[in-house]
Amino acid sequence: MDFLQLVVLAVVQGVTEFLPISSSGHLVLVPQLTDWPDQGLMIDVAVHVGSLGAVVVYLARDLRDMLTGTVRGGGGLMGPPGRRLVVLVAIATVPVVVVGAAVSGVLDGLRRLDVIGWTMLVFGVALWLADQRCRADRRLDGLGVAGALAIGCAQVLALVPGTSRAGVTMTAARALGLARTDAARFSMLLSIPTIAAAGLLLGVELVRLGELALTRDALLGGALAFVSALVAIVAMMRWLRHASFTPFVVYRVVLGVILLGLAYG
Repeated sequence: MDFLQLVVLAVVQGVTEFLPISSSGHLVLVPQLTDWPDQGLMIDVAVHVGSLGAVVVYLARDLRDMLTGTVRGGGGLMGPPGRRLVVLVAIATVPVVVVGAAVSGVLDGLRRLDVIGWTMLVFGVALWLADQRCRADRRLDGLGVAGALAIGCAQVLALVPGTSRAGVTMTAARALGLARTDAARFSMLLSIPTIAAAGLLLGVELVRLGELALTRDALLGGALAFVSALVAIVAMMRWLRHASFTPFVVYRVVLGVILLGLAYG
């Protein structure tokens, strides 16, 4: 793969994965708006795994508490806060796993400019409505099983390109009244099981294929995505401590309008 293409893909993935603007939609757009060939699913997953490393580093304290809460005895299934968070993440992950397995390969035909344009626009407006109209004082430790399941069901919509897994889960969390930073934290925690599973399958496939060039590109892309994702996460969380999701909404709406113009023009 061309080095510049790999760098652009990795940076685009890293910056957009945990922002509510759809990383998968942007990865589809890169080859469609340039003369580059489609990078293929292997590179897509590799840069996703790189960005996963960034969220693991940023949420290291949460993950440590989840681990200790899980192995510590007593308190019941929803007892220690760390164990409770593990349960909520697991519950919220089930819908996308079930539906994703059922529709695997069916959604490839939706990787189009018009689809991405509409999902950018519609779900951008949905995020704005949830962010502006709903309370924002509920903490993550107040989220229950029903709320986690609702966020997990919303995550299923992200199977459609341009919807944004981060965006739709943050929208659902904000609709439930979670504070902006807590909505972002839970959204990032939800990304870990899904991306980790995809990364495991990628590793097995790379070993099976034994293609040195593809393996090199995957490792380099993952490393670049890690750095750009970590910078983006830190910047987003600092912003959300003092401000709203509005800049991300504006970006989505403007991009959606542009894409629809290109698709139907």
